[in-house]
Amino acid sequence: MNRSGVTRWRPVAFGLAGVVLLGLLWEAYKAIGPATGVLVGGVRVLPRTNDLAMPHLATIASRLLQPSLSDPSSAPLWLAVARAAGFTLAIAGVSWVIGVVVGLLLAMLMQRFRTAESALYPWVILSQTVPLIALAPLVSGLGAQVRFGQVAWQDWMSVAVIASYLAFFPVAVGALRGLASPERAHVELLRTYAVGWWATLIRLRLPASVPYLLPALRLAAANAVIGTVVAEVSIGLRGGVGRMMLEFATASNGDPGKPWAPILAAIVIGLLAAGLVALLGRALAKYRRSEVRA
Repeated sequence: MNRSGVTRWRPVAFGLAGVVLLGLLWEAYKAIGPATGVLVGGVRVLPRTNDLAMPHLATIASRLLQPSLSDPSSAPLWLAVARAAGFTLAIAGVSWVIGVVVGLLLAMLMQRFRTAESALYPWVILSQTVPLIALAPLVSGLGAQVRFGQVAWQDWMSVAVIASYLAFFPVAVGALRGLASPERAHVELLRTYAVGWWATLIRLRLPASVPYLLPALRLAAANAVIGTVVAEVSIGLRGGVGRMMLEFATASNGDPGKPWAPILAAIVIGLLAAGLVALLGRALAKYRRSEVRA
């Protein structure tokens, strides 16, 4: 394998090594950690290591192959979790698209008008201090009054809107930095040739914003997954991994490996979402000489 091939696969190798190291740390702490956890000043700073709170990784893996319900003929747990993960991923994808569109529109508005930036940017920052659980009843209540012809508002739409609330923020901030990143000389050159703002946006500012925008898009994808899982719990939407976490938590006393299945699914969804955005980065490779951290 040539040097470029080694460089290409290095992040994958480091990622797999990190997963293996995390698994080894899990088993090592379970082997040597106290059953009641580590307490400092009466506060538990490290988890308990008993089988109910912290099962062996082999127990979790073997549980995935067993039936999801007490009925032996029910689907295996991994299949039930995969279906829920697909449901959650689809909603997260919708919320990501909404967040990207809203974030880009806000960034373009703030870049075009300095007054809009002064008025909107503080509110964009402050918006992230509002917890999603506080938005859930508001969005659900307003959505119940919305109709699109014969199509009524669905609960999954409320979840997508709530999750997009987390997704739009990194896009708005990253895109604003990127749109303002071209050198003044390049902007003045286009202005000298009487190039309008819209043409300057398409030909100069958007290509220049790619190194800023790609990390923001990945962060937005992760936020969309987190927001979707939290919103599913807040709304009570069935079918996704968020609701499944609550349902499986009640089985933790007699089935310690089962509640970890949807948690692992949420992690996989987040990695998959970030990977799909990385593919978008490959499509924009000619504009991606480097990346600026989000």
